[in-house]
Amino acid sequence: MKVLLVDDHPLFLEGLQNLLTARGIDVVGTAGDGLEALEKARALHPDVILMDIQMPRCDGIGATRLVTAELPDIQIVMLTVSEEDKDLFEAIRSGASGYLLKTLDSDKFLELFSGLSQGEPALSPGLARKILGEFARKAGGAEGTAQGYEDDVEERLTPRQMEVLTLVARGLTYKEVGTVLCLSERTIKYHMGKILQKLHLENRTEVIAYAARMGLVRGET
Repeated sequence: MKVLLVDDHPLFLEGLQNLLTARGIDVVGTAGDGLEALEKARALHPDVILMDIQMPRCDGIGATRLVTAELPDIQIVMLTVSEEDKDLFEAIRSGASGYLLKTLDSDKFLELFSGLSQGEPALSPGLARKILGEFARKAGGAEGTAQGYEDDVEERLTPRQMEVLTLVARGLTYKEVGTVLCLSERTIKYHMGKILQKLHLENRTEVIAYAARMGLVRGET
């Protein structure tokens, strides 16, 4: 996994880089603000960007919009001190794949961050519940009732898209979903694009939150 680090505090950047490289993670570069992050992303093509929010010139949320619009294959995880709901929701809406707090201890941070390679969203404990609550309010306002919205899901998605949605929500990677359904990873990504479009969602993190709220993920016994 190639990682680009973006933060306007050099001392924090140095410590984070040392932590990641000690665990065998390839840190390909660093940037001090959002505009430099976009330039480095173009040049270095990282798999993941760890992005602070409060930075000069261009903040992390603005940079997330710029990077995801131009380089959609790059995953962006916010790494911030902000626990404000507005920052969390705006980051996810802007295309972030995760939101981690700088208050995490190093072991928990590495555990959550490493989950990205398994197709899991990187979210600090407690934040997933906030996201679910936000989508519940949005769906309720837009559709009248959550039940009516749930009943409409299968009408909007094809049977194959429902299969993909359910498997992705269970935490499978696109490759693993393809293996289960005997389809190529490229085909799974195509179906995911259609799912996002039909359900008016922005990214994989929103899909997982949506599926959980709709009861599409059942407990396994």
